[in-house]
Amino acid sequence: MSEPISERTDGAIEPRRISRIGAKAIIRGVFKYKPSRAGIVIILLLAFMAVFAPLLAPYDPNAQDLYKVLTGPSADHWLGTDNVGRDLFSRIIYGARVSLTVGFFSVFLSVFIGSVLGLLAGYRGGVADMIIMRIVDTFMCIPFLPFVLVLAAALGPGLKNIILALSILGWTGFCRIMRGQVLMVRELPYVEAARAAGASGFRIMLKHLFPNCLAPIIVAVTISLGGFIMLESTMSFFGLGVQPPTPSWGKELRTGYSYLETVPLFSIAPGILITLAVLAFNFLGDGLRDSLDPRLRGEGKKIE
Repeated sequence: MSEPISERTDGAIEPRRISRIGAKAIIRGVFKYKPSRAGIVIILLLAFMAVFAPLLAPYDPNAQDLYKVLTGPSADHWLGTDNVGRDLFSRIIYGARVSLTVGFFSVFLSVFIGSVLGLLAGYRGGVADMIIMRIVDTFMCIPFLPFVLVLAAALGPGLKNIILALSILGWTGFCRIMRGQVLMVRELPYVEAARAAGASGFRIMLKHLFPNCLAPIIVAVTISLGGFIMLESTMSFFGLGVQPPTPSWGKELRTGYSYLETVPLFSIAPGILITLAVLAFNFLGDGLRDSLDPRLRGEGKKIE
């Protein structure tokens, strides 16, 4: 089971302001890595599918035709129909909306909480650092998937509750990454100069520390997106995701599992899309890491 980014990436990328690396250099680096090119294409296709689902779907995803239940692929229904006669192709297209929405909003909340607490812990140090990191250690001792499933069951099904359940533990990895980067950056000469010039702690954190600690956070975001999409699908598989009739890849996978011998595409098609989404974000993360890490960029260490 893929999970949001963990402590093992702490300090993996040397601190360096992204704007100084150059957007063009980052883009060239990402596109030089062949798997990341494939990942970008897949992500763009999934995003296009989610945004323009009403135009791409041939049928209303909730429209039932009880005369065509569990039919195989045909000219009318490219992937067949489900157990109540709904078009599988249309439901899978609309299912991209749920998976990508949960992934992006869960990561956004996790990054916001983790980055703020990581900045405070790394820059302030002392008691603030000790308290924040003990809280992080406590949260990281909790098994992620069981806790998320229990919390989702307690909160009840629904898109907002899924995002909240994933974010409650998802921020810890980002906090440790940010803290590790801040500890490396805060003693550099330009930070000391800003402190000597009388800059406030808030200004130093926002203007001098945060921009120079973004590189590993960006890499962590792309990898965590795939993990959150996988977790949302797992929750939907266990019936804790969005409720019927809203389409979701995980829910379609679970329902189709009961009819695997009759209509295999009912379960296989959403499973393939979940796999592609997770792989795409991980490939993009690998390409970004090679582009943003000065120890790897330009040394020919990319996998071709």
